[in-house]
Amino acid sequence: MTYFRFLANLLRTPSIIIVAIASVLFAVNIASASVSNTYSSPAVEATLVTAVDGIAPGSKTFSAGLHLKLGEGWKTYWRSPGEVGFPPEIDWSKSRNIANVEILWPAPERFTAFGIENFGYQDEVLFPLQVSLNQEGPPIEFLVDVKLLVCSKICVPEEFTLQVPLAIDITRDEISSAQIAEYLAKVPSEGNLTYANAFISRNQTELVFEAHSEVPFAAPDLFPELGVGTALGKPDIRLSGDGTRLWAALPILSVDSDNYQMPIVTLTDGPHRALTVSPEIVNDAPTPPYALAQNLPALNELVWIAVVAILGGLILNAMPCVLPVLSIKVSSVLKAEGRSKAQIRIGFLFSALGVMVFMWTLAAVLFALKFIGYNVGWGLQFQNPAFVFAMFVVLSLFAGNLFGLFDIRLPAPLSRRLAVNGSGQGYAADFFTGLFGAILATPCSAPFLGTAIAFALAGRGLDILVVFTALGLGLSLPYLIFAAFPNMVALLPKPGRWMALLKSVMGILLTGTAVWLLYVLLGLSGVHMATLAFSGTALILIFVTRNWLRTAAFASIVLILGISGMPLVQKAEQRSEKIAWTQFERGEIAQQISQGNTVFVDVTADWCLTCKANKALILERDPVLSHLNSSDVVAMQADWTQPDKRIGDFLESHGRFAIPFNAVFGPSAPDGIVLPEILSVDGVLDAMKQAGLAEN
Repeated sequence: MTYFRFLANLLRTPSIIIVAIASVLFAVNIASASVSNTYSSPAVEATLVTAVDGIAPGSKTFSAGLHLKLGEGWKTYWRSPGEVGFPPEIDWSKSRNIANVEILWPAPERFTAFGIENFGYQDEVLFPLQVSLNQEGPPIEFLVDVKLLVCSKICVPEEFTLQVPLAIDITRDEISSAQIAEYLAKVPSEGNLTYANAFISRNQTELVFEAHSEVPFAAPDLFPELGVGTALGKPDIRLSGDGTRLWAALPILSVDSDNYQMPIVTLTDGPHRALTVSPEIVNDAPTPPYALAQNLPALNELVWIAVVAILGGLILNAMPCVLPVLSIKVSSVLKAEGRSKAQIRIGFLFSALGVMVFMWTLAAVLFALKFIGYNVGWGLQFQNPAFVFAMFVVLSLFAGNLFGLFDIRLPAPLSRRLAVNGSGQGYAADFFTGLFGAILATPCSAPFLGTAIAFALAGRGLDILVVFTALGLGLSLPYLIFAAFPNMVALLPKPGRWMALLKSVMGILLTGTAVWLLYVLLGLSGVHMATLAFSGTALILIFVTRNWLRTAAFASIVLILGISGMPLVQKAEQRSEKIAWTQFERGEIAQQISQGNTVFVDVTADWCLTCKANKALILERDPVLSHLNSSDVVAMQADWTQPDKRIGDFLESHGRFAIPFNAVFGPSAPDGIVLPEILSVDGVLDAMKQAGLAEN
């Protein structure tokens, strides 16, 4: 019907109908005015564009796009957003004559928000839309409701409606067509690879991906998807020498079993190469290619980190947690009395050798665990109940020896091998003094230690060997000084009754250490394992003792300390829980910051003595205590007493492999301010002030 025929018919229409039609047209105009094809806010400007101004006769499809211009510093998310966030959602159900809308996703980029890996877009992006019609031709009202999350230092949900009316028209919108074509070219294509394999660990904590391409990779990145609700961490990507083989390992941070799917991997390699593959699942993890020479640290960097490691090991001797080790070190000095200078020198060298043997063994174990994909770190042997069990038994025997319950003697063949000039005076005790001293020092952390450990465990086997050798040299430096200057032993008082008193004091210290290990074992494996450890040790003492009365007294003391000490410790901890700790959830950090709160994260463990000192001396005392309990601060605690890959991955993401670890996150520090191992009141308060400065 032509416009003039419509007008003529309208003139013959009764006035009541004219008024009704006019009202409808007015309402339609008002509705059209309230919904347009653009939306604007301080964070994002959104436009719904179409490649055509209308639908050509006979066509049942057309191309469109949701064009987003993000404000400076603002980002939005990909279809798989990472650990936090959600992708854009488009609802076209209110459209007219629209059957389906397929969203195409341009290749994302990786960015870090709140210390968490996320995938998405910044500055500008257009999501191409492939639109299908119910029937050919108009009337068509293309209307979409959009939900969008945009994040900067805070996250803001955006909801808006965009609309484009389309009639019969064959005219193209050249500008919009070019924009849509530009971003269609950025949508990953089907993978053109020689092969692509993926391995998922049995406990679903790691994904290992391997691919080969005839076109070498230059700077690839990897975006795997395992279904909605599954998040992966930052990939460790390695290339073969010619760049054609790619290997990557990614920690799986969380899994939603209800939405779990076989992996789909999107690979990007610069702005002009993006592809998506569905890798074949394999039963064995692919091995990484040999590291490229250009990835190796410079020699001067390795030398400097070795110096830092020596300083860290030396300072470890003076840490508050060195008390359990003190009696062992003092005993080594006492045993030097009455020896010749040569014997003194060799004895202290054997003590230093005990330290070095432990450090080299620890380095080898950590390298092996790191190679097969486990979280590694300083002091993690105390997460192993069998290790703690054995240490409790050994230290209890050492304490019993100091109290005179029995003498520790080696088998004759081994004693002869370690004898000095056939005298029968061996150095086994010196060696084990150094060995156990090093073992008991590892629950502690010190300045410089974290830096050195992080460098080692993030590098190659050579880096681990150099750093742990340097740590051992620093920790054994007191022994080496006595070895270099054996005359220093002459400065000790002459033998007398004081030595018996000192041995008793050292026995008490070792007994206290054994009780502490029993407490750690209780937290690791429960009361049954702790009871088994105590009972088994008591039986050993009874079997080897030469004085049943003393043994009974010693066992009674340990039992009383154990039975009465555990409730006292638990009550003390309950009383000392002055801080309203919440359980560690990595994704919750971002949620709290988006609400304007500051988050204080404390990674601790029952076996970490430095953690206990920080808590008692700094965190649970004012003015820090009142700040942690304020309404705009969330105190979040991660307990690493037992192995927890989530916590290990969180530490590794911040370049740390040892605890204590404390960091402050906030609106002004979304990536976190990492605090030193040894906390101070001013350091904690300054970090909280910096992190909590909001933009206003």
